[in-house]
Amino acid sequence: MLRHSAKPASSPLPSAVTVIEVIQRSAEFLARKGVDSPRLQAELLLAQVLKLPRMQLYLDFQRQLTPAEADHLRELIQRRGRREPLQHILGTTCFCGLEMAVNRHVLVPRPETELLAEAGWEFLRQLTPGDSGPRAVLDFGTGSGCLAVTLAVKCPDVHVTATDVSPDALAVAAQNAARHGVSDRIEFRESDGFAALPAGANFDLILSNPPYIPTLEIDTLQPEVRDFDPRAALDGGPDGLKFHRLLAGQATAFLAAGGRLMLELGDGQAAAVRESFEAENWIVEAIRPDYNQRLRIMIARRD
Repeated sequence: MLRHSAKPASSPLPSAVTVIEVIQRSAEFLARKGVDSPRLQAELLLAQVLKLPRMQLYLDFQRQLTPAEADHLRELIQRRGRREPLQHILGTTCFCGLEMAVNRHVLVPRPETELLAEAGWEFLRQLTPGDSGPRAVLDFGTGSGCLAVTLAVKCPDVHVTATDVSPDALAVAAQNAARHGVSDRIEFRESDGFAALPAGANFDLILSNPPYIPTLEIDTLQPEVRDFDPRAALDGGPDGLKFHRLLAGQATAFLAAGGRLMLELGDGQAAAVRESFEAENWIVEAIRPDYNQRLRIMIARRD
């Protein structure tokens, strides 16, 4: 007597399944794998496969997936079950309402970083145009380019210089600049620290979301971060403050009169970062909280 071979235990889906069934089965599978918001994640991946807005799924629960669609979704669900970030699987993420390409070469932007972008464009919008041309911004460690691109979109009269030590990250950032039509106002430079900036460069705004995870804490992070974000974008040295100290010591040479420096901080780092900057004669204007009331965004200036 012939028997049908059983589907492997790791497979979340049967070969024939409706939209509602696939959502339920996929959500159960992702929940067992420890994925947060498993139903939402399943719906977003299914919407990607079917090339539909997510909410459209609710209008067609009884639609049966084709074998090709089921196979494609099965692959995506299994990748997410291995804790690959949803943003990597989809290839994009939303930042300040703008779609940004992301992959393993760049840090997936966090919601807290949107607060840094907002602080930046609020400051730039209150400035009058400079006599020598557009206002200048430096995005130090641009990664995906989310900050540089957002500021260029929100403030059409600025020119952004975006630096990163990784050429792969700069390629992603350039892709995002092209996606949003601001390539002509963003200059990308491969640079270790400030090394690639021309002598005498001055910026009205320097902003950065630098690596700030202490080295020994990286292995304790969620798998989505620990195993998929580039380590160089996470590792802030033994205490997490390597790049904050670099900025405190060197950024002053590149800040124009009346300009501001804005940084993202790790949880619990506010006092130490303030001390580092005040030791270098910066005036810390504010350290703003994030959505969870953790001190997250520092704004500083020079006399």
